[in-house]
Amino acid sequence: MAEVVHYYFDGSMTGLLSCVFRAFQFKEFDVELALYGGSQHGLFATTIDVPSNEQQAGRVWSALGQRISASSLKQFYFAYFSESLEAYQHLFTYCLYIFRSKNRVEKNYMHPSVLAIAQWAKKVGREKHRMEAFVRFKKTDDGLFLSLVRPDFNVLPLIQPHFKRRYQDQRWLIYDEQRDYGIYYDLHDVHEVSLTAKEIDATLDIGSSQRFSIELDEQELLYDQLWKDYFASINIKERKNVKLHVQYLPKRYWRYLNEKLV
Repeated sequence: MAEVVHYYFDGSMTGLLSCVFRAFQFKEFDVELALYGGSQHGLFATTIDVPSNEQQAGRVWSALGQRISASSLKQFYFAYFSESLEAYQHLFTYCLYIFRSKNRVEKNYMHPSVLAIAQWAKKVGREKHRMEAFVRFKKTDDGLFLSLVRPDFNVLPLIQPHFKRRYQDQRWLIYDEQRDYGIYYDLHDVHEVSLTAKEIDATLDIGSSQRFSIELDEQELLYDQLWKDYFASINIKERKNVKLHVQYLPKRYWRYLNEKLV
């Protein structure tokens, strides 16, 4: 029985695909993935640090695109943003399965990794959809529209196209409080920014001439109240069904909705 090899990588997509490249380069197919800084394996276990290599990762990604459909490639991409080591292991195993099979096997849900990736992609996709639906912006005193979010998965890269397309005429920042980074649109391009929680309340500087403050616009509180009054006026208390409401709108999303902040 072949000895299990433990690959340590940085958790990036580039790092994950670099692990796939190495597995084929050295014919190491019985592999368990681990993240840098994670728990160490036994004293006599074979452990290998796999550096992220853009060229190697690009070759793997290109080859994967030739072996599976666009929809399956999208599932692979979505599953990665789950940030789960279990999902990373399935993505790695999935690549080995795809490349070592003579036939197209991307829809063989009897294989545990094919099924797992579809399930992880569905979870991440659901969170992406909910963030696109429930994100609410607050206008700051210099015209920036700010939203602080805490999604279950790392969906900011996935929701970026939606908000760039929908809000092309205003500067906005969607900031993930849990992961301490955000996406900022400056009317031209989207930039990734990283701040600490304490800096959220201070004046910020992201690059040349890209300054903004987090003081709310004077009319923002008025807009909030107007929306709450409107929501209250159309609400029919006699038809209130909390159980059904929570089923379609889980409580963890209420923090994004003005009408819930009462």
